[in-house]
Amino acid sequence: MEDIENQFAQLASLLGERSRALMLWNLLDGRAYTATELAICANTSPQAASNHLAKLVQAQLLSVEKQGRHRYYRYYNDEVAQVIESLASLIPNLPQRKPRPAATGVTYARTCYDHLAGKVGVKITEGLVARQVLSITDQQYIVTEAIGKPWFQSLDIDVDALQRQKRSFARKCLDWSERKHHLAGALGAALLQAMLEKQWVRKKAHTREVIITQIGRIALEKELGIVC
Repeated sequence: MEDIENQFAQLASLLGERSRALMLWNLLDGRAYTATELAICANTSPQAASNHLAKLVQAQLLSVEKQGRHRYYRYYNDEVAQVIESLASLIPNLPQRKPRPAATGVTYARTCYDHLAGKVGVKITEGLVARQVLSITDQQYIVTEAIGKPWFQSLDIDVDALQRQKRSFARKCLDWSERKHHLAGALGAALLQAMLEKQWVRKKAHTREVIITQIGRIALEKELGIVC
């Protein structure tokens, strides 16, 4: 037990340092970054960034891949991304006496690692549940046989193949800006990819923000009855 407590304390210390926390936060856009790029994100020197990254790799929070002259860093696995995104949900709410500002930018629609988040991500998930494409359990979503599988197949998403992947399938991810759940896991990633390919959404350069296209607005209202 003492060993586990020590390991947890070490992990919390790694996450609690400002520069490392900012590096981990910026990796939530799903891309790999060099040490120089992450140093800029964290507003620290390249040497300090390299030291921080070495510790994160050693702790298996990040993995590193060498390509040519550069070394690229990304999350060790999608479970790490899940933890980083979930930490943001602990940020205290604004005082209730103040009106909640309208969702814009990344709070309206953004990538959360490899799936869609923000107000739009939550609305789509709620629409999938309302149309009985998905049903809900305590920890995950379930694709319904009669409605769900044919719906995803219409988007060229093979549900059975996704379920065989060695990762969570249809996880409930608590959205830090909406404080509600959106669809994550292999199914959430496949849905975002399908929406990108069909030009329902597009990623905004150099940010996690996602733009809903006019094609996407029409399709989402037709398919799920939601207005974006």
